[in-house]
Amino acid sequence: MQGQRAHTSSWYRSKAVAHTVSSHDTWCRRVYPVAKRSLDITVSLSLLILLSPLLLLIAIAIKLDSKGPVIYKQVRTGKGGKPFTFYKFRSMTDGDHLKEYLEFSRQYLNGKHNGEMNKPVVVQSHVTRVGRFLRAQSLDEVPQLINVLKGDMSLVGPRPYLHSETMYFSEWHKKRLAVLPGLTGLAQIKGRSALPFDEIVRYDLEYIEKQSLWLDIRVLVGTIPVVLRGEGAA
Repeated sequence: MQGQRAHTSSWYRSKAVAHTVSSHDTWCRRVYPVAKRSLDITVSLSLLILLSPLLLLIAIAIKLDSKGPVIYKQVRTGKGGKPFTFYKFRSMTDGDHLKEYLEFSRQYLNGKHNGEMNKPVVVQSHVTRVGRFLRAQSLDEVPQLINVLKGDMSLVGPRPYLHSETMYFSEWHKKRLAVLPGLTGLAQIKGRSALPFDEIVRYDLEYIEKQSLWLDIRVLVGTIPVVLRGEGAA
């Protein structure tokens, strides 16, 4: 009789665990994406409205400082490898610096890391006066709020790379393309550009495995002091 009671108790416990797991899976599959998208729209739209006077001043400063467009557009790789148009405030002299940048990227994505900032020196030399300030404060990234509002990106996720850079990805690197790219991410609060690429990907995959609304909020809050201190920005 006692054996039957123990078996019944064990059965109920296993059913309770299965129900908890099933509820979590349902949250991940159905509720979380809706909650995440709602957060993306609310925050990105609110920030674009609140920051509009600052964005106008930045646009004027860029035009007065150097020739070229205010917004710099690139083709970057989104969820599932889908390309999208990525927006930034222009922080460099108007010209084609892609060849220099891609050579740096090839080496960096293949594991070359100097233990410092992973930024190409030659390309850095083309940064404008206003651009240096924008990069130091990460203000050049603000137009990506438009990408978030459009649904190309999320507030939190792996940072998007140039579409032409993905040819250098290893197979395991491509796993980071399983979700929408983000304005910030776990790697951005753990070291940003000072990290080797493989370590960035490990943080990206950790985020994908553990993603939740609570983790998104933690990353967003954790991004604030990183940006204010100018860590990993250049």
